Amino acid sequence: MLTLHAHRAPYLPAAGQHSKSRWNGWRTRLSNVQAVHRNHLPEGYISMDTLASTPKPNGRALRAGDSEDLAEKRPSRAEAEEAVRTLIAWAGDDPSREGLADTPSRVVEAYEEFFAGYDADPYDILSRTFEDVQGYDDLVMLRDIRIESHCEHHMLPIVGVVHIAYLPRDRVVGISKLARAVDIYAKRLQTQETMTAQIAGAIDEVLQPRGVAVMIDALHECMTTRGVHKPGTTTITTRFTGVFKDDPAYRDRFLQLANGMRAVTVR
Repeated sequence: MLTLHAHRAPYLPAAGQHSKSRWNGWRTRLSNVQAVHRNHLPEGYISMDTLASTPKPNGRALRAGDSEDLAEKRPSRAEAEEAVRTLIAWAGDDPSREGLADTPSRVVEAYEEFFAGYDADPYDILSRTFEDVQGYDDLVMLRDIRIESHCEHHMLPIVGVVHIAYLPRDRVVGISKLARAVDIYAKRLQTQETMTAQIAGAIDEVLQPRGVAVMIDALHECMTTRGVHKPGTTTITTRFTGVFKDDPAYRDRFLQLANGMRAVTVR
């Protein structure tokens, strides 16, 4: 069971926002939750240290073979909802009040969507290839694939676009499969650098093309809504393999196409 502990006193609302007795009631409930978590850890409890030391997936789905033991110890939905209630109380509000009563369920449902990538395997998606391309041997490129991910450090959104290109050797993959593979990696807790390398690595390993190029341009809310508060700042990462790494002409062509004008716009 994954348990969240409060390590500092909750923020006390200013006078007039809440009555003192009601606030004391919230603190008592939060203390009770913490006591239960500390003294009655269920069998299969996963500490934060254990999670931190768990090897990261090598590109495949975390719960599709690489870390099956961790999957077996995945907290239940009820435990996840209880963790959300703990966070609400820690933030300084009453998780039982009308406006927040259904919030834990909604948050867990949102997390199921945000992190659906852990239940899918990009290698399986990319393995559905075909060879009948009438001799086509030039660049295959997708631009502006929108991504919505979450940073693994603050669990805040990463929103941006991915540009992908590969130079086929003897087979190609449906373009929708490339977009699906991107989504699988994006729907996990990520760093942009890791996600860039994972996308390129999966395409390179499965398709075995003459080269792969990946660029991600994204905005990180952990940098724009907290900390240094730098709105509008985006991060660009790239990964090149094969001819894109060895031949500047191919690399420059990819970068020009990625940054060039869009002849087709969707409204």
